[in-house]
Amino acid sequence: MYDKLPFSKHFILLFLFAFFVFFCSNDLKAQRFLGAVSLGMNLTQVDGDEFFGFHKVGLNVGPMVIVPLGKNRNWSVSMELLYSQKGSYHNGSTDSTEFRMNLDYAEVPVLVHFTDKKLISGGLGFSYGQLVNYKETKNNFYDSIFFYQTGLSNNDISVIADLQIRIWSKLWANIRYQYSMKSNRTVLVKDPSTYPRMEYTRYQYNNVISIRLTWVFNQEKIIKGPKKERNSDSY
Repeated sequence: MYDKLPFSKHFILLFLFAFFVFFCSNDLKAQRFLGAVSLGMNLTQVDGDEFFGFHKVGLNVGPMVIVPLGKNRNWSVSMELLYSQKGSYHNGSTDSTEFRMNLDYAEVPVLVHFTDKKLISGGLGFSYGQLVNYKETKNNFYDSIFFYQTGLSNNDISVIADLQIRIWSKLWANIRYQYSMKSNRTVLVKDPSTYPRMEYTRYQYNNVISIRLTWVFNQEKIIKGPKKERNSDSY
């Protein structure tokens, strides 16, 4: 089954590029805004689809704008525009037990970070995601097990916990955990191992681990020794 939603991938890529160019402009640099871009992967599962494990791998890419706050600029607020691929994948012992769900989102995370010694940063926040493409592939075996009681939601609101470590110059390594705050779909499941079949309701949630690299374009380098006070940017 394949549903193509009104948004196209070409539109999302164009929007990402425009966002990136705007927030990395010299005018914003003069206002102490920081521009960045992240590239990495999502390891995902959909809780409530009867499968377990982060087996679905997807893309996580997009630009970011960062606003340092506070006297020492240890605090910051960031906003991103991501193309984020989520979903679920199960490869059973036979072809009849293969299942794949692709969920592609245009996503806007907003986080608050605290950065220690300009080397490690932890953050919490929320994200709004708009579903732009959806594809579900399953064998007939699942049609006798899964009965969708509600349609798939076109949006996803999730909570985020984020950890970043500065590994070189302006390059940060990032690991992020993200979980849906509301159910994306309700499914009635009939257990094939019982007779008569037992029925139970499952609520589906996106469950995501992201591993990324982030490059902060106009962030000053760490200056060692007595000159380090010249570096006023934190992230």
